[in-house]
Amino acid sequence: MVSSLRRGREVRKCLLLSLLLLAAWEAGSGQLHYSVPEEAKHGTFVGRIAQDLGLELAELVPRLFRVATKDCGDLLEVNLQNGILFVNSRIDREELCGQSAECSIHLEVIVDRPLQVFHVEVEVKDINDNPPAFPIIVKTLRFPESRLIDSRFPLEGASDADIGVNALLSYKLSPSEFFFLDIEINDELSQSLFLVLGKSLDREERAEINLLLVATDGGKPELTGSVQILIKVLDINDNEPTFAQSVYKVQLLENTANGTLVLKLNASDADEGSNSEIVYSFSSDVTSAIQTKFKIDPTLGEIKTKGKLDYEETKSYDIQVVAFDKGIPSMSGHCKVSVKLVDINDNTPKVSIMSLSLPIKEDATLGTVIALITVSDRDSGTNGQVTCTLTAHVPFKLVSTFKNYYSLVLDGALDRETISDYKVVVTARDGGSPSLWATASVSVEVADVNDNAPAFAQPEYTVFVKENNTPGSHIFTVSARDVDAQENALVSYSLVERRVGERALSSYVSVHAESGKVYALQPLDHEELELLQFQVSARDAGVPPLGSNVTLQVFVLDENDNAPALLGPAVGGAVSELVSRSVGAGHVVAKVRAVDADSGYNAWLSYELQPAAGGARSPFRVGLYTGEISTTRALDEADAPRQCLLVLVKDHGEPALMATATVLVSLVDSSHEPKVLRTSFGASSSEAALVNVNVYLIIAICAVSSLLVLTLLLYTALRCSAAPSGSMCGPGKPMLVCSSAVGSWSYSQQRRHRVCSAEVPPKTDLMAFSPSLPQGPDSIEERQQPSESEYLGKESSYLEWHSTSSLRLGCRMSDQVESVLLDAWPLCFYYR
Repeated sequence: MVSSLRRGREVRKCLLLSLLLLAAWEAGSGQLHYSVPEEAKHGTFVGRIAQDLGLELAELVPRLFRVATKDCGDLLEVNLQNGILFVNSRIDREELCGQSAECSIHLEVIVDRPLQVFHVEVEVKDINDNPPAFPIIVKTLRFPESRLIDSRFPLEGASDADIGVNALLSYKLSPSEFFFLDIEINDELSQSLFLVLGKSLDREERAEINLLLVATDGGKPELTGSVQILIKVLDINDNEPTFAQSVYKVQLLENTANGTLVLKLNASDADEGSNSEIVYSFSSDVTSAIQTKFKIDPTLGEIKTKGKLDYEETKSYDIQVVAFDKGIPSMSGHCKVSVKLVDINDNTPKVSIMSLSLPIKEDATLGTVIALITVSDRDSGTNGQVTCTLTAHVPFKLVSTFKNYYSLVLDGALDRETISDYKVVVTARDGGSPSLWATASVSVEVADVNDNAPAFAQPEYTVFVKENNTPGSHIFTVSARDVDAQENALVSYSLVERRVGERALSSYVSVHAESGKVYALQPLDHEELELLQFQVSARDAGVPPLGSNVTLQVFVLDENDNAPALLGPAVGGAVSELVSRSVGAGHVVAKVRAVDADSGYNAWLSYELQPAAGGARSPFRVGLYTGEISTTRALDEADAPRQCLLVLVKDHGEPALMATATVLVSLVDSSHEPKVLRTSFGASSSEAALVNVNVYLIIAICAVSSLLVLTLLLYTALRCSAAPSGSMCGPGKPMLVCSSAVGSWSYSQQRRHRVCSAEVPPKTDLMAFSPSLPQGPDSIEERQQPSESEYLGKESSYLEWHSTSSLRLGCRMSDQVESVLLDAWPLCFYYR
């Protein structure tokens, strides 16, 4: 008994030293350590975790302070008001860690903004809350009366669910004159109990002996457990079966197939006959868990596997085997078979995602933590060593933060418009052979930031709108596309305000903020505004907003809404002319002048002489495009002395508009011919005084015209010698070389025209028009309307004429000035 107590003290010292070394190692491990006794009440203080982590109490709630545990439920909790870690529910060390010498609860403390992870280890201290327990309450032993003194019979010791000192057991046997207890300390610090016979048995004197074996642990207070031993003294069969060794050690792979032979036992009995026939069986102390894994052949003594073995479930089995003979009474021998399982790589790693910070903005900085990942493997050794890898070609990487803990961090730039979602696969692979692996997927959503401005399909749009449009009519729709998402892609449109003449742009047009539809707010007038150029702005709803502009060129197309206007007397007024009867055919009597505020065909005027009343043939005619009234034949006495000529002036619009002029021609004899034969529209006595001034004006005009013609020739030579441009359409800017002052063809307004071709450079046309000057009587009828091809060139050309102030000024000149201009200006060039 004394030796067993000394050995118990030595065991206690070794355990205490181990605990001290473990505590010293944990102090330098770089994480918080706390300890708490098991079975502590709810609310028991564990530690000031916020203070120890360097966190202020005010930032616990805003930073989403939380505690994550793995497979430990809600045993511990943190009070966010004072930052204290306390016990939340009952902690049972034996339920949590079993017989493990170390028992700790590992906490992961997670805070956001920025994301941080702290590792906290709470050691669960054992208390003496479990008494020693024996496998059975009553154990029956049979001893033959012939059993020799000092015969030893092994006893199954008690077990204590506690650890350390609380699990150090001492045994005491109730006093008996026949038996005493012997305790042996094994090399693994376990104890073997033997019941030793100290006095010869005599069945006739005492057939049964009752003993009480008490086990006491080393806790404070001490707890005890007991088993009753009933010894039955048997009569002669005085040789028991014996094994070659008391302990057999076997190693098995954990994947050993069912029915595999583990060990063949062979016991011997010195008796003869039925007393030496041996039957094998498991001891009554063998648990049901062992009996589900192994079986023994009662005759052959072969132990075979019965169920599936698992190293991760149980690493070893101690099987007590009993060999009985068939004597009367039967005798038995005992041995222990120790089966140790060898681990194989049969468990795949497990990957779990503990925390996610999603979605992640596309402008997030490198190193931003996206997720926390843990890996584990139930195998041991290299079979349980796990390494993690990540999907290739993704802007992320894994950073090892602690053993079996990884952080998924940003390692490259993100662009939501290119890739809006990443499916990241984490692969965990162990070190076994062959290696086993497992995967876990993390879907990383990229949140949009406003980094793209709305974009139009082209920088400029050209729109053609007819004048006199309905107010509020839709003339065009602009559309911009923003490749961002949600609010950042919501585009609104607005006008870039500016002044158009004396008025604001917004008085002419408006744009719908959502649809981009452009509306004309009032009727447009081609004669007032031919080109309305403005910009529309597109802005998104991001913060800050981004935008871009597009230019709209709105060309107001002419409509025939202006009738020809006579220069001189008002419409309906009459002009008197005196003509000598001696004039021959082709003599110009008068000239009707008119202009049209429209352009193009709408401003192209023609003159027509209305038939005389009664159907009489008039000796006069009017030039179709010149407006010159001339004689068709020589006048004679038969012609009425007073001729009333009604000239109809009309344009070529649809429908055509017209005006009328009345010319009263008085025929006089040559002897009575006045000095002034003809009075023109607007002619007065003041015109004679301006003749000298007009002559100077004519000289200046001719000089400028000559310079303009030279410039035109130089420009034409440069265009012909220049290399063709890579553009599909040339600039096509029109150039008016000179304006015709012949008749009513009074149009000099310019418009840009382009002739686009997919294979040839832009074309430039030079058109020449001959003046309509009288050549004599035979040439009067030859002045006819030019063909359409002569005025327009090709079918695709678009030629417009517009009246200008300079021409109107020329139209108001005297007849003398006009004749000089006609002589000095034989051709009119229109270059486009």
